[in-house]
Amino acid sequence: MSTASPHLELERALCTEGFRWVGAIDEVGRGSVFGPCCVGVVVIDSSVTTFPAGLRDSKLLRSQSRDALIEPLREWVSDVAVAQASAREIDEFGLTAALRLAGRRALAALTLSPEVIILDGAHDWLSRAEDSLLAPPYPEVEVASVRTRIKADVTCASVAAASVFAKVHRDQLVTELARGAPGYDIESNKGYATPAHLAALRRLGPSDLHRVSWKLPQRSGPAATNEEGVR
Repeated sequence: MSTASPHLELERALCTEGFRWVGAIDEVGRGSVFGPCCVGVVVIDSSVTTFPAGLRDSKLLRSQSRDALIEPLREWVSDVAVAQASAREIDEFGLTAALRLAGRRALAALTLSPEVIILDGAHDWLSRAEDSLLAPPYPEVEVASVRTRIKADVTCASVAAASVFAKVHRDQLVTELARGAPGYDIESNKGYATPAHLAALRRLGPSDLHRVSWKLPQRSGPAATNEEGVR
């Protein structure tokens, strides 16, 4: 497992620019074929100098380590929220718009409004909302200036914290949803396209909680029909 450790260099640099409330956002579930995508947002203030021991990007942590970090992180951040967009919303609006929808829902759930936002990745999918009748019903929320940073979930402590909150939230949510979709081993694969999950899709077809607009395997066997393929 990687020993990469995050730091607060970008957060401190933003504070020296005059920002007090620094937001950080990360998403989970982008590559899943089942269930929602989730977006976590945290807000820290300019006084922070350290962060909880063991904090890493959620993908670099075992589930027990992520769970153990939740309470220390709640004490560390000034505010936190996690929101999601459902599989049906992903199918209807597309993944980028669904991520934007989840991100704005998370921002709307905050008590503190960030003055600047660090966003993991190279693309600002949060603030660039399309003006279209087919766009999702975005919450009316102010989106602060966004600073994108590739691998921010690895290098920025605040973004790593957002990733942990989002991952723990989504894992719990998907485990609950799995009760309504037996046979796909969602409890273990969390909706990602493992060989066993793909085999179950070929055997059972997609459930109501799968992202049917994605390129899922065709259901095989005598029960398969044209309507059970992927659109």
